[in-house]
Amino acid sequence: MKQALIVWGGWNGHTPKECAELFAPWLRENGYEVAVSNTFDSYLDRDKMLSLSLIVQIWTMGQITNEQEKGLLDAVASGAGIAGWHGGMCDSFRANTNYQWMTGGQWVAHPGNCIPSYRVRVTRPDHPIMRGISDFTMVNTEQYYLHVDPSNEVLATTTFESGCVMPAVWTRMWGRGKVFYCSFGHTFKDFEIPEALEIVRRGMLWASR
Repeated sequence: MKQALIVWGGWNGHTPKECAELFAPWLRENGYEVAVSNTFDSYLDRDKMLSLSLIVQIWTMGQITNEQEKGLLDAVASGAGIAGWHGGMCDSFRANTNYQWMTGGQWVAHPGNCIPSYRVRVTRPDHPIMRGISDFTMVNTEQYYLHVDPSNEVLATTTFESGCVMPAVWTRMWGRGKVFYCSFGHTFKDFEIPEALEIVRRGMLWASR
């Protein structure tokens, strides 16, 4: 059976516990044995980490030790997939540039904070994560401006009022591990948008070893 680890915590405004409770049962229904943790010490169990098919991190504004970070990065480099969204993956550790290199991006701002709506435009309709999904609208949520790695494979974008076009969904590799990220998911309520929910579900499956 495929092994998945969900690690949640950090800033409660991003509803990490509720997000873990949303996705853990779905992974179990799809053939994963799922461990749910609220400590980065999970990343210290080398044998367990190297056995994982998938890591889902939901932790905003945290602090991680060098040993914990190494356990995570090594697991992904060895072939475990990692999937995440919003600040739970790309605003986790502001001081850890190697982690940011792995994820392919780091949050910078969300102009206007929670705004009434913004559009997500699908740019890679041929990709398995996006197949059959059309452009859609996120409502009452944050639109993320990020620093992003130009080597990311961008699957969808969003455009700010300034005209700036920003990646909103991307994939990349870290060693042998697949990385999936999307910038929506401010709270679990974002996943009431069917397209947002389906993209994350597919992203987890795509990233999985």
